[in-house]
Amino acid sequence: MADALVSIVLERLASVLEQQIRQQVTLVVGVESEVDNLKSTLQSIRAVLGDAEKRQFTEELVKVWLERLKDISYQMDDVVDGWSTALLKLQIAAENPGIPKPKISSCLPSPCVCFKQVSLRHDIALQIKDIKKQLNAIANERNQFNFVSSSIIQQPHRRITSSVIDVSQFCGRDADINIIIGKLLGGSCQESSSLYIVSIVGMGGIGKTTLAQLAYNHEKVKSYFHERMWVCVSDPFDPMRISRAILEALQKKSSGFHDLEAVQQKICTLIADEKFLLVLDDVWTENYELWEQVESSLKGGAPGSRILVTTRNENVSTMMGTTYKHPLGELSKEQCWSLFSNIAFYGRSREKVEELENIGRKIADKCRGLPLAAKVLGSLMRLKDNKEDWESILNNEIWQLDVIEKHLSTPLLLSYYDLSPAVKRCFSYCAVFPKDQIIRKDRLIKLWMANSYLNSRESIEMEKTGGDYFEDLVSRSLFQDFDRDDEGNIISCKMHDIVHDLAQYLTKNECFILEIDDEKEVRMASSFQKARHATLISTPGAGFPSTIHNLKYLHTLSATGMAHLNTAKLPPNLFKHLVCLRALDLSGHRLIKELPRNLGKLIHLRLLNLSNNLIGGELPETICDLYNLQTLILSDLLITLPQGMRKLINLRHLEWEGSRVLMLPKGIGRLTSLRTLTGFPIIGDHFRRDVCKIGELKNLNSLRGGLVISGIANVKDAEEAGEAELKNKKHLHHLELEDFGRLASAASKGVAEALQPHQNLKSLKISNYDAATEFPSWIAASSLAQLKKLEIVYCAQVTCLPPLGELPLLEILIIKNMKRVKYVGGEFLGSSSTTAFPKLKQLIFYGMKEWEKWEVKEEDEEEEWRSVMPCLHSLITCECPKLESLPERLLQITALQKLHIIDCPTVRGGIDLSKLSHISQVQFYRPF
Repeated sequence: MADALVSIVLERLASVLEQQIRQQVTLVVGVESEVDNLKSTLQSIRAVLGDAEKRQFTEELVKVWLERLKDISYQMDDVVDGWSTALLKLQIAAENPGIPKPKISSCLPSPCVCFKQVSLRHDIALQIKDIKKQLNAIANERNQFNFVSSSIIQQPHRRITSSVIDVSQFCGRDADINIIIGKLLGGSCQESSSLYIVSIVGMGGIGKTTLAQLAYNHEKVKSYFHERMWVCVSDPFDPMRISRAILEALQKKSSGFHDLEAVQQKICTLIADEKFLLVLDDVWTENYELWEQVESSLKGGAPGSRILVTTRNENVSTMMGTTYKHPLGELSKEQCWSLFSNIAFYGRSREKVEELENIGRKIADKCRGLPLAAKVLGSLMRLKDNKEDWESILNNEIWQLDVIEKHLSTPLLLSYYDLSPAVKRCFSYCAVFPKDQIIRKDRLIKLWMANSYLNSRESIEMEKTGGDYFEDLVSRSLFQDFDRDDEGNIISCKMHDIVHDLAQYLTKNECFILEIDDEKEVRMASSFQKARHATLISTPGAGFPSTIHNLKYLHTLSATGMAHLNTAKLPPNLFKHLVCLRALDLSGHRLIKELPRNLGKLIHLRLLNLSNNLIGGELPETICDLYNLQTLILSDLLITLPQGMRKLINLRHLEWEGSRVLMLPKGIGRLTSLRTLTGFPIIGDHFRRDVCKIGELKNLNSLRGGLVISGIANVKDAEEAGEAELKNKKHLHHLELEDFGRLASAASKGVAEALQPHQNLKSLKISNYDAATEFPSWIAASSLAQLKKLEIVYCAQVTCLPPLGELPLLEILIIKNMKRVKYVGGEFLGSSSTTAFPKLKQLIFYGMKEWEKWEVKEEDEEEEWRSVMPCLHSLITCECPKLESLPERLLQITALQKLHIIDCPTVRGGIDLSKLSHISQVQFYRPF
């Protein structure tokens, strides 16, 4: 981890000198020699860090030495980043003559340095000399430890996503699963008037949560219970938080309640006479009074309701009034080997398995029957192909260190040592998340970026590097409990408690989870003055900590979801003191109505999240002084972006999901680093002349993900629309074109033609295409060969559907409110392929008021042999009052499992129900 910090500083030193030469600006005269000396010293120290990091667990003096090195590395990073920012300011001022020339004396914040600011040149020179002195002292001290040098720089494992297996499928607990499921589904003979509680009890890493998950997700369990809720309890046991989590699981949405009584009354109402299953995972408290506050709201369920508890402590099980206690012991030797080998030998040839089996069995024995250890070691060995590598792990000296067993899992530590320095840094940073917290992959990668852990070379995107590091950690079972999107990509995960313990141990004086209440606030703030990363968790009634500014070296501050602080305010001088911040997340407070003007002092800031607050109106121009900003998240707000946004030339992600952003300021097109832009609203000249026109999209060719272009009616003509050059945006996969409005028919189609996207597009939505009578010609197989989803909404004048059946990869098709379509037939299927709609799985027609006839009929009758929609799984028609019938050929598709006919009164009479027996869900519904 120290190696990663030193690497960051070395890269930054080289980068800032290159920047100074490129700009032909010499802010600091004669500093090159000092920097060269620093780099030389850092490189010599770096050579021994591999040995030092291993010895820190057994030698306290080595650990102290490493802590000092990390501290000075952070100081160097702050100084160099201030230097780089000053150069960046001068560059932006030169490119924007209307911007006042920056005062270089205010570019470096005094809280990050030890000297009074006089001028930037003088400050940087003094700071570098002071750091050089401290670093030389650290370098001299290393000699007393006789470290072993190493010149090998380990690179991260590059693994393709498909090779990452989900190790949760390998449990080794079949008998235990059957017993737990039996207790959950037990008959009435087991019932009593009190709650029926099943407790799984066992040591950390033994597999309690995995066992509970497998039971919770079993098909029999899903069908038996009316309601299922999963709550991560952990420590401390907070009745309000737990009750709200239960309520949100029941309602399937966030709760607006902040009063325990109101929450519990709502729970009682929702579970009344319902058979429910509640999992309380990782319970620690032995305080019955706390448990009673939660238990009281759970007694009104129907007979057969169950509570499943996981805990390490038998006393917890007894206190909660457990009906059945299931002690979970260690895996047998063969079970452990089975779990380990299923992962370690996954995808290997029989010859390779035979070669490695004897060594593998000896390694598996060292797991001592702990499933987590078997999974982690199995995942580690899966990355090792040579017999010598397996023997190296088996004979590693770390197995002999008794001191390790008192603090950490040895298999985890072996897996950690096998990481590259850069991935070690990214892993240990995860200690900033509270235990049991869902970690969103996208957010994690952006936090890594903000802290300069992903500085990529060779034209590799930082986000791509972060994704590779994330997959590396996944492949080693250091993350678990994955949620995935529709394409199987991981979007969120968690860390096992014991894995989290390792991350915390590695960042003991860097990362903190601070639980804030009125009594502890001052003590905690004074205890962690050298903290670099902190997450605030506030108890009900506590205010935003006024002493947080004491943590003046923070690089990360996350204070999210503190919505109960209705009367609290941000400390007025917060941004004046926390000027070293790289990442600031204040989302979900509901307390911030306006931003302090001194926000612009956070010159190092790279990530700012202000979502879901009470901020309204125009954001302050001081945000535009944050020249290093990479990510700005403004979701669920009603705001106007400041005019100076063009200065944020490093901005990569501008997000405002759920917000109403009426216009973009002029100059957005200068932000060529943008990867994410939630929307592009266009307003006309009659409103304002200093707004962004569609042509500013021209140079934003790095955009990826999704983009919504709205207000297209304000585009003058096809020529102006063509200036956007959407066809060149090859990374843009999801596009919405909204509101063609008052454009005349010819103009509307011309503008649409000019907005042709790149052929890599996967999802397209066209809405309010009101005037044109036909769709643009590029809605065709040749132009949209990768399209998987198409949604057409409110196209009032179109009378004929395009040949969408020719789109080779289309899986979802939604057509709504096409008022003039009366007939759908062979033109819809197209004619250029042997199969029409070869991949279509879901088809929805909605609000087709004049639609009368639907035929699956070829224009050339001799081609009726052609296959049509062979993969169709779901067919829905809704509010099509004149539709006579559905094509019998579609109803015979064997893949069809869902048929919903809603408010289509004449359709049912034309369908022979006896021919629908193969469809599992058939629903005819007409509202009264």
